[in-house]
Amino acid sequence: MHSFSSERIYGVTEITAEVRSLLEGEFQGVLVEGEISNWTVSNAGHIYFALKDARAQLKCVCFRGKARHLRRPFEDGDQVLVRGNLGVYELRGEYSLYAESIEPRGIGVLQIAFDRLKARLEAEGLFDESRKKSLPVLPRTVGIVTSPTGAAIHDILRTLRRSRQSIPALLFPARVQGEGAAEEIASGIHALNGIPDVDLIIVGRGGGSMEDLWAFNQEAVARAISLSRVPVVSAVGHQVDFTISDFVADVRAATPTSAAEMVVATREELATRLSHFRDRLQRTLQLRLSQLRNRVLELSANRAFESAQGRIRSQRQWLDEMGFRLSRWPRNTLTTRREIWRLTAERLERFNLRDLVTQRRKALNLFADRAATHVRFTLQARQARLSAQAGTLRSLSPSAVLNRGYSICRDADGTILRDAARLQSGDPFSVTLSKGNIAARAERIETSRDFGKTAGQDKP
Repeated sequence: MHSFSSERIYGVTEITAEVRSLLEGEFQGVLVEGEISNWTVSNAGHIYFALKDARAQLKCVCFRGKARHLRRPFEDGDQVLVRGNLGVYELRGEYSLYAESIEPRGIGVLQIAFDRLKARLEAEGLFDESRKKSLPVLPRTVGIVTSPTGAAIHDILRTLRRSRQSIPALLFPARVQGEGAAEEIASGIHALNGIPDVDLIIVGRGGGSMEDLWAFNQEAVARAISLSRVPVVSAVGHQVDFTISDFVADVRAATPTSAAEMVVATREELATRLSHFRDRLQRTLQLRLSQLRNRVLELSANRAFESAQGRIRSQRQWLDEMGFRLSRWPRNTLTTRREIWRLTAERLERFNLRDLVTQRRKALNLFADRAATHVRFTLQARQARLSAQAGTLRSLSPSAVLNRGYSICRDADGTILRDAARLQSGDPFSVTLSKGNIAARAERIETSRDFGKTAGQDKP
């Protein structure tokens, strides 16, 4: 340790040189962590900034030769770890840290990890639009992977219950931050995929810092979403928050509430379309009836009817004149004329305009009844067809196949087994049935070739 004499008088330059010698001799290759402040790049390429914490700050300089080797640019507010040597700028009597290297810390490290994983998964094609699935129109059950005590689950359930028909929901409780949260979220996605009635999965939580949302930036969660047989909606954080799960999921929702609204909207959209179809049929029928009614009114006001009425009046007048004439004719001639008059009157009675209009109205009402019956039968047929198509879709689902007695075998990695040769004796595997799973271990492996040999040996 260097000692100074209390009696000696130093000059400013001399004492500053002594301090410089002391600092540069004792503080070489030190590591200092802090937050960047006043980051400035000079025209010469040197970088000047300060490191600070809650109680102090330290001036730093990174000369151009070292600055060229920095891995990334920095800015005010970045948490960094600086390696360098302490020195004194004698002109001002200030000491500074001369930076040899600058590395990100805290959020900077997380951001680098985020960018690297995002680039790798994107290169594998996990973000491709071609592999994303559409949301089901009528989900039987919505699976939810989130914290049972957070605000997200309450927002989702409240929105689902607000729909015209409450949509069933199944919660897989999982931690959404902290150690082990990513593994629990991935397990929840895998578990809900094994439930036949689950047609849609919502994965999410409320907003928070990058550290709070970090579980949804883990590769385990991304892989689980990519392997899901049912569509997955990622609802993590707020509108401005983006995680790896948002890019892998089939649909990204800005908030958990928005995710639930998407599910409700698909069901209400179908109900709205059916309602619009019914209203359209009713309007079409009413328009057709109105057109027919106007046609009848037009026919009744046509001049042809007026002309017929005029002819009837003329005939009546003619009959009256003939009556006067017949009264002066001989009796036999009168009898003959009266018979002619009677027959003519009967013919005129049969030509009754009022009866003709009544008949036309009856025909119009009959047509209206038939049209209404046809529309009702058409709507019933369309509804029956929609129900049949929904039943066909359910019968073709994987769960329906399992219900018919089939099973799915997976190896220890969860990959579906299609060839027995992929297993060795003693290898573990699992069997998924319609209800439940069975853990098994291979004891005897018979391939398709083995079956052929056995069949050949059985022949006489």
